Amino acid sequence: MNQIFAAASIALAAMAVPAIAQEAATAPGAAVPAARALPASTMVQIASDTEISSKKIEVGQKFQFFVTTDVVDNGVTVIPRGSKVESTVTFKTGKAIGGKSGKFELSFDKIMLNGKSYAMRGTHRQEGKGNTVAAVFGSMLVSGRSAVMLPGQIVQAFTNEAIPY
Repeated sequence: MNQIFAAASIALAAMAVPAIAQEAATAPGAAVPAARALPASTMVQIASDTEISSKKIEVGQKFQFFVTTDVVDNGVTVIPRGSKVESTVTFKTGKAIGGKSGKFELSFDKIMLNGKSYAMRGTHRQEGKGNTVAAVFGSMLVSGRSAVMLPGQIVQAFTNEAIPY
């Protein structure tokens, strides 16, 4: 009888060890490794690879920008150079008589990383050169210049949410 009792005790003890180990791993208050993430509001330098002109764009039109320098956090490249950023034209005026220049504004919407998109924020306003001579003399025959953003012109945008890595 003692042998049966001893064997049963050993079997129960053997089954209890994994249960105790599982409990310790998932016990409330146990330290869980923190997920790493690039914080929201991180500045990202971007540029367009095409010319954008107030003469040729419309409000709502989308443009692609690319990241010009790696964004590194704790020694890890979170946003590699060349990543794509999508922007939208949110405001536009054409050049006008009397020396008024053309203007446009872009808002930066999202960045694509490893097949996922993350929200971005920020705007860039581009203005053409006005014609001050025409503005001074009130000429109706002279107009300002269109706003032109040249390829490679660097601007800043910001992450609008944390990006895990």
